Amino acid sequence: MIFERWNVPSGAVSQSSAWHPILWRLWVAICCLSGYLGCPAIQAEPTLYLIGDSTMANKPVIAENPERGWGQMLPGFFKPDMRLENHAVNGRSSKSFRDEGRWEAVRKQLRPGDWVMIQFGHNDQKPDQARHTDPFTTYTEQLRRYVTETRELGAMPVLATSVVRRRFDAQGRLTPTHGEYPEAVRVLAQALDVPLLDMREASAALLNRLGPERSKSLFVWTLPGEYARFPDGHEDNTHFNALGATRMCDLAVALIQDAVPLLAKHLMLPSQP
Repeated sequence: MIFERWNVPSGAVSQSSAWHPILWRLWVAICCLSGYLGCPAIQAEPTLYLIGDSTMANKPVIAENPERGWGQMLPGFFKPDMRLENHAVNGRSSKSFRDEGRWEAVRKQLRPGDWVMIQFGHNDQKPDQARHTDPFTTYTEQLRRYVTETRELGAMPVLATSVVRRRFDAQGRLTPTHGEYPEAVRVLAQALDVPLLDMREASAALLNRLGPERSKSLFVWTLPGEYARFPDGHEDNTHFNALGATRMCDLAVALIQDAVPLLAKHLMLPSQP
């Protein structure tokens, strides 16, 4: 707990995770301004940590790998006063990311003023025991723990719904593939007063505008012989190529501007030098 790290006098404050987020922010602000708890000053150069799955993750930038994650493109949108660390990993769910110790590696680095952007869901749907969670029970609880543990260390969480898969019906309409997982994120974000990037809605709107054919240009669709890695061609409706990752990142940046003004002030926008 943040109180233990800063040697809060016994009984000075409840350590319950049920604190209202507004009261929590006021408490941290008062402590940091007054020095009452010997609270470390918020660092001049905070870090934005990304945790999530393959759609967000960094991918090798080599000639034979067309795949990119949208989080990989995000550093180019931020000023030098914000560091970014992308810890998203292919194939991970909210459960397996924690169970493998990946969250603990991030948590140990968190300092007051840092940010954590959380996007899971693609792999929480998987049936295997190592990854599967249920939307309104175990998935919600995993996300709640990420949020609570981030706030305990004086850092600020941001929740994101999953980007869509490219799946259209016979009438050319995008078909939802994530079940109740996006709604579970929305409900939790509202309950805990956490900023929400609704990447599901934003990416769905983009793919519906593009339609079944043009939307292929965003995903790892390759022709036979185009890549040695895919000699017979490849049709991947989940993972993005460089263009698709860039477009998803554009959506994320627009959502940050709308939903997370404290983080948006670190963005390098086109109108700025």
